[in-house]
Amino acid sequence: MPAPLAALDIRRDLVGLLPKLRRFAVTLTGDLAEADELVQNVCHRGITKIHLWNNEGRLEIWLYTIARQQLADEARRNKQRVAAAKAMAAEHREPAMHAQTSSVEANEGHQTVISLPEGLGSVFLLVDIEHHSYKQAADILGIPLSTVASRLVSARQHLAAIGDSRSLRKF
Repeated sequence: MPAPLAALDIRRDLVGLLPKLRRFAVTLTGDLAEADELVQNVCHRGITKIHLWNNEGRLEIWLYTIARQQLADEARRNKQRVAAAKAMAAEHREPAMHAQTSSVEANEGHQTVISLPEGLGSVFLLVDIEHHSYKQAADILGIPLSTVASRLVSARQHLAAIGDSRSLRKF
């Protein structure tokens, strides 16, 4: 049986959005492997839930929102798992195992954006690199418009300070 037309359309559109989704996922996770897994999950969820998209606005904004929500859901589940593991370790008096994260191997520009304090990298990516409006970034990240503006100022100041410290010639 052939796939529904909407599913075919989103699959085609997803291919073009993969680089943007991956960049956004890296700013959320700070880890390439986790980002790739998040993008895969977002694509799967987008295809299976395409009937929930109202065809208003841009598809990438809807997918960014799914990514943010999925990451928040996973963080909540991991927090519960860690709490359960700690409780179990306390009962058995065994040390809890800590997961190690792999380092992000990307170019210096990616590293700089990823190194921004939490919350600043995603705002900077969405507004200054992907050219979303402040309103769109606020909707994607689920934060107030004023928070987008203040985080963007903080990100730009942080990046300017990094640039000043790396400058070969200071006037």
